[in-house]
Amino acid sequence: MTSITATAILTGTTTASSTWKIDPAHSVAEFKVRHMMISYVRGAFSGLSGVLRLDETDYTHSTVEASIPAASARTVDENLNAHLKNADFFDVENFPTLTFKSTNIRSTGGRNYAVTGDLTIRGVAKSVTLSVDDVSEPSIDPWGNRRIGISGSAKVNRKDFGLTWNTPLELGGVLVGDEVTITLDVQFIKE
Repeated sequence: MTSITATAILTGTTTASSTWKIDPAHSVAEFKVRHMMISYVRGAFSGLSGVLRLDETDYTHSTVEASIPAASARTVDENLNAHLKNADFFDVENFPTLTFKSTNIRSTGGRNYAVTGDLTIRGVAKSVTLSVDDVSEPSIDPWGNRRIGISGSAKVNRKDFGLTWNTPLELGGVLVGDEVTITLDVQFIKE
């Protein structure tokens, strides 16, 4: 018996960790940004992949990594979709993925957490904190898979990641706002 096992038995503490993979069919990363300073343009990314290494006794000791294909960005405007892919924005030929890797998870009460990590867009990594406001209880789907769901959001300045393209408006202001709200709804399946 190892000293760690003996200590766990004597103190009644154990660490149960498990690995969960993102279910891309039931996960989405959405964004919204001001357009012409009067309303918002909304869009979404699909094809998310990644891993949650869940410490089931203390979620704050967990880690998460995710990757999103930049070319999956979609809005309701096909012209804008094409523009988002070129060098003015995501430059998908040179930077095909957006990534997130957690560095710290902190409880904010109940089933809510602040998940800080490195978000990389266009090769630029910046520390971002996601406000995770809903971590579901694990459940079992009709096919016997254990699932957990996470919803959260963050605000970033697109210029911090080299997304600087813009054009001035005749009456003042610019075509695209700087602040982008990111919203995540992600399902994970236990391996």
